Amino acid sequence: MNTPRPLETFIHRRRSAEPRVGKRALISVGVASALVGSWFPQISEPLRYLLAPKSPVIHAQKASDPVDGLIKLTAEQFAAAEFAVQPVRGGVLTRRINVPALVSADTDRVGHVAAKVVGTVAELRKNIGDWVESGETIAYLESREVADAKSDFLASLVSYNLQQQLFQREKGLFDKKITAEQAFLRAQTTLSEAQLRLDLARQKLAALDLSEAEISALPKQPTSQLRRKEIRAPISGRVTERRASLGQPVGGEGELYVIADLSVVWADLSVALTDLPSVRQEQAAQLVASDGRRLDGSVIFVSPLLSQGTQSARVVARFQNPDLALRPGGLLTARIDLERLQVGAMIPRTAVQLVNREPSVFVRVSEGFVRRKIETGASDEESVEVVADLAPGELIATANTFALKAELGRLMPDLAE
Repeated sequence: MNTPRPLETFIHRRRSAEPRVGKRALISVGVASALVGSWFPQISEPLRYLLAPKSPVIHAQKASDPVDGLIKLTAEQFAAAEFAVQPVRGGVLTRRINVPALVSADTDRVGHVAAKVVGTVAELRKNIGDWVESGETIAYLESREVADAKSDFLASLVSYNLQQQLFQREKGLFDKKITAEQAFLRAQTTLSEAQLRLDLARQKLAALDLSEAEISALPKQPTSQLRRKEIRAPISGRVTERRASLGQPVGGEGELYVIADLSVVWADLSVALTDLPSVRQEQAAQLVASDGRRLDGSVIFVSPLLSQGTQSARVVARFQNPDLALRPGGLLTARIDLERLQVGAMIPRTAVQLVNREPSVFVRVSEGFVRRKIETGASDEESVEVVADLAPGELIATANTFALKAELGRLMPDLAE
């Protein structure tokens, strides 16, 4: 047994409620109508209309027939289909180019720890991967060169102190007219020479990378420690290479460690000749990491030279790397923002569907969604400008819009693309 639809039940109830008329009354009315119609045709037509039986005429749309592009959805259907909606708003459209990017360390944030003296490695305090602070002692060397330089400084310091005392004595005698001027001038000259030798010895120690604090502490340092030379970290960062071992002889050019601060990295971008005129310093750039994240940066260098093999130019961009997700040597994809356009209304590309070869969106209403044809303008990789037929603040579907398009095509085949 078929269950009547709600609309059929409604029509049946309306028919049952109409007043019943007897057969004789109907015959009488019919005869009268015929006579009047034959006599007065201008009167008969309205009477026939009024007396004709009324059949229900349905002007409203059926529940599943979107005459106006309406797709009705219940709350349960809306939740099950996982439609995402968002308001139309203004924003910035950006024209970008995608280029290959080779990640490298920032050369200003890489420290090569050199021995600077001839000697042997006495102690290594850091290993690969350890974090060091700028100025921290990370190794010790034993060097005869350092011992000789420290000895020269100490001898010069003793000589200077002695000559300074003699000069003060001669100056006092000269002021009292006890000694001759010639003796005073001789003492003054000797003091100047001692001062010069002390300054030269201090400069030599500074050239061997001894700090002022270390030099000042030399007079109190034990003699057995004069051969030891502290090696300090030039920058803060992580040890990426350890190039020496205990007891290894090193020369003035030998390196002990390589330290890198990778919180900021560079990326060498290869930009084609056609896009090169639009690339400038300080332009915004994005780097797509291996895990899909986008890290923001900016262009810091555009080479004036072209590669003969690829006819492209080298472009360097700097990127923040706080969690060290970008590793030097990695080949990734970078995006450079070439142009930025402010628009009053923009929507995601995923919200736009071609219906009957016309760009359309689905506007959220209380009953579901309504298809609306729009006029588009400029666009970028993610968004489209709307120049007509859509107002800021209106809610539109931005996900699973293909399902709404398919449903609209099923209900209204004339709109199928």
